[in-house]
Amino acid sequence: MAVQLPPLLFPFSKKQPLLSSSSSPSLPILQRIMINFHPISCISTATATSSPARRINFHHIRCLSTASATSPSLARRTANYKPTIWDDSYIQSLPIEFMEEKYKYQREKLMEEVRFLINQQHSLTEQLELVDTLCQLGLGYHFAAEINNLLSSISSSMKNINNLIENNNLQDFALLFRLVREHDIHNASILRLDDLISCFKKVEEIFKHKKQLDVKGMLNLYEASFLAMEGEDELDEAGKFAMKHLKYHDRSLLSPQLVEQIEHALELPLHWRMSRLHTRWFIDAYGRQKNFNPTLLEFAKLDFNMVQSIYKIELQELSRWWRNVNVVHGGLNFVRDRLVENYLWAIGFTFQPQLWRIRKAMTQIISLITTIDDIYDIYGTLDELKLFTNAIEEWNIAATQELPDYMKKCLTTLFNTMDDIASSFSKEKELDILPCLKRMWADLCKAHFIEAMWYHNGYTPTFDEYLDNAWVTISGICALTTTYCLSDDLTFEAIKSLEFYPPIVRYSCMLFRLYDDLGTCTAEIQRGDVPKSIQCYMKEKNVSETTARDYISCLIRIYWKKLNKELTISSKYVESFRKVLVDIPRTAQCFYQYGDGYGEPDLETRERIICMIIKPISL
Repeated sequence: MAVQLPPLLFPFSKKQPLLSSSSSPSLPILQRIMINFHPISCISTATATSSPARRINFHHIRCLSTASATSPSLARRTANYKPTIWDDSYIQSLPIEFMEEKYKYQREKLMEEVRFLINQQHSLTEQLELVDTLCQLGLGYHFAAEINNLLSSISSSMKNINNLIENNNLQDFALLFRLVREHDIHNASILRLDDLISCFKKVEEIFKHKKQLDVKGMLNLYEASFLAMEGEDELDEAGKFAMKHLKYHDRSLLSPQLVEQIEHALELPLHWRMSRLHTRWFIDAYGRQKNFNPTLLEFAKLDFNMVQSIYKIELQELSRWWRNVNVVHGGLNFVRDRLVENYLWAIGFTFQPQLWRIRKAMTQIISLITTIDDIYDIYGTLDELKLFTNAIEEWNIAATQELPDYMKKCLTTLFNTMDDIASSFSKEKELDILPCLKRMWADLCKAHFIEAMWYHNGYTPTFDEYLDNAWVTISGICALTTTYCLSDDLTFEAIKSLEFYPPIVRYSCMLFRLYDDLGTCTAEIQRGDVPKSIQCYMKEKNVSETTARDYISCLIRIYWKKLNKELTISSKYVESFRKVLVDIPRTAQCFYQYGDGYGEPDLETRERIICMIIKPISL
């Protein structure tokens, strides 16, 4: 069936510069709204190691003016954002094609066939490749218990491990190592990194003497190396060796299917990819393999289309909500109207159909995050932003009476939407999550106000000052708090013990921030925003933009290692929350891979929306 698509708009024009300054906040006000959480430890720009966490304090912002300097004739900035190409009428017209009973019956039938396949006796290689294929086809969520049991059984067998070591089976050893870490298998203590490195070194020696490269072994080792934690330098080096030799290996000696896998992996490792987007690619790639399993492929296509139909229904409901709250056309026409892109973010965080509640709330929250971000970054004066920040911290609609109409509209929508989310959850679970939602919004807006003060006072923060605040303004805390609070497994004790914000949250948010800065800083600096991490590092170290970008890329690898380690020791969190911790930076990387794919949606973002939300796979 042909899918009618909206036209791609031309790239956005540059934003206008700020024409006049606003008043600076007085010191007592600054003290009153001081942030009361502990941001991430400062990063040494030399070593990127942590020092004791410090509290952000307005006294530390050395050049902030405490005098008032209002302008009698206020001219506001504008970003000149283009309107969305996905209007409500188009979204409501999307056909829902795979919700009929015949498809549900067929999927159940295929699911049982695959479950039987998992429980059959296979060789170790076949077992591992089956698990890996199921996960990459996006089917792993159907068989979570079976996959975990199988990996636990394999990795706890001394016989299996010894066979891998004795046979120098790097291909299976590296794949098992990656799968065990991905699925957080805790009883795999006999699966030691030292043994994997030893196996790699033996294969390396064979290559040096016989010039025979174990290509599949190198590919699996390369992918496994991105699950490395701090201190695992040998795994890093092994991954670099694998990358080098995969990059320069003679492609004419390999099958086209293997070449395709290698090129895809070298572009971006599996551990860093947005899972749903990778699934869409892998379904096509798997169908081109000579030995593909027809049952698996049919199941993967049908399941993808059925889940996509759920996405369409959710998006239509959310589009009606966005139309009814009428933020963009109700006085805030300067903000980014990006509902469909916001829903794509939510899919990146939580693609599984059973997580519908989180995905829908996340889309609403991201829409409001974008609106508030544009109020702080573009439109609001500093006096207005002081009142706005206090109103959110007090969470009192009466406190909005002094605000201009556009801010009242935003806050009314925010308060009503959070009340709806919390009350709906409370009716079902009898748990009050509203205080947690209030806290995350207050923390986010107070961090935004710090950036607004920097901008209005012409202050360039140090690299450490910037990151101490910027891991909060990127808004990952909102996605993570929402996921935690809307989990089906949430209990009263879990709410009481909620920690704002542990290292595992800060590391995930820091990766989000660094990916964002790499993709968006050029456009944001052109429109007059506060300097981002790249500009702060350039000024502080007196280096070129290329050098600063290289350093940020190094930090990304470091923070992935930190996050990987925290995931192995933070087993108290529910699975949906743990997965979002990883999927936040993955989705950020996806949006900002080729520039600002969110603020200025490009052809890549449009095509991703089409293939994941709009256009089904041909059966």
